[in-house]
Amino acid sequence: MGRAWSRALLVVALLLHALTLAEGLLGQPPRFGFAPALSMTVWLVLGVTAIENQLLPKLRARWTLAGLGTAAVLLSLVLPGSAYPAIASPWLPLHWALGIASYGLFAAAALHGWLMSRSERSMRTASGLDVGIPLMTLERLTFRFVEAGFALLTASLLAGWFFAETLYGPHLKSLWNHKTIFSVLAWLTFAGLLVGRARLGWRGRKALRVLYLGSGLLLLGYAGSRFVLEFVLKRV
Repeated sequence: MGRAWSRALLVVALLLHALTLAEGLLGQPPRFGFAPALSMTVWLVLGVTAIENQLLPKLRARWTLAGLGTAAVLLSLVLPGSAYPAIASPWLPLHWALGIASYGLFAAAALHGWLMSRSERSMRTASGLDVGIPLMTLERLTFRFVEAGFALLTASLLAGWFFAETLYGPHLKSLWNHKTIFSVLAWLTFAGLLVGRARLGWRGRKALRVLYLGSGLLLLGYAGSRFVLEFVLKRV
């Protein structure tokens, strides 16, 4: 299959993926959970990469992304999440959107970090593998995504902190639940990464290890906690 046809099919798949997400979020009742959260995160990464491909058409990661998108859609179809017959606040979907958007940006950063590691390894071993983007460009893109994701994560945490009762209702048991703790730990990790890069010149493997650690904590913050609630504790 030629590059033009494969890109066109990926755009169609991206639109159909969006329809599956909309069906779950806008249905009656709306449904959400760890698998839809992962699916939305992957969709955001695919969307960012599709835009990026218009600016950097030599990026070579479309088949990896196609596989991730397929897995995410199938997982969310098998595990559609919990039903939410009543939402405490009309602002809650915006809070969700901020959080999931930050997930998507950090996932895009992690993807670019992986491509950066692959490109660097190819240069050291002279293996001939080429991701299509210069190493320095990949590094700049990686940290642009980190900075944007950090801003959205900060906004999401502030909204959750100051408007928790409004967003989740007066029956909120505790602000310091597993999701909040892991999200705050991820925020501190990413803050350390940005400070370390600005003040100490962190680059390469050290910076990527911190990036992967923060992304893992953030993944545990919602998707991991929802998995435990839905499938281990059998709670919504």
